[in-house]
Amino acid sequence: MPHNSASPEIQSISAADPDAVSASFREVLAHFCSGVVIVTSSDAAAAPVGMTVGSFTSISLDPPLVGFYAGRSSTTLPHIAADGRFCANVLAEDQHDLARAFAASRTEKFAGVGWTPGPGGAPRLTGAHAWIDCTITMRRPIGDHDLLVGQVEALAVAGDSDPLVFHRSIFRRLGDHS
Repeated sequence: MPHNSASPEIQSISAADPDAVSASFREVLAHFCSGVVIVTSSDAAAAPVGMTVGSFTSISLDPPLVGFYAGRSSTTLPHIAADGRFCANVLAEDQHDLARAFAASRTEKFAGVGWTPGPGGAPRLTGAHAWIDCTITMRRPIGDHDLLVGQVEALAVAGDSDPLVFHRSIFRRLGDHS
């Protein structure tokens, strides 16, 4: 494809300049669209816990593995890791308020939220687009986050909704090209 000399010059950031990378990191990565997942589990008293994650991914088909990253400062992460199980609830397009509520650092995230225990006991959120019930097989520190990998034990698409997506720091709906 020929270079268009009329297009504006794109400024790149060098990894040799850590201050510039840090300042631009979130802005640049906000242009990557991701699904929105609430990872749920139980604490030592069997009370439900959960947090919104935007860094959920499939890892392997054989064996079936998924994973997510959580900041080490998370107060929910230790409960999920200690329980050894989690349910990844893929949010439906109308669940943006739920995504915001579970992204906050507060203790009463489940107040007024419908859920049922999944096959492994972790909360399966009512109205979620899909759910994936897992047993934790690995926890590894990476940078300022931890990667948790889960062996998939059960999963389903729960309804006929479209998933919620996150792009440029805004919750969005999917749209087809015409």
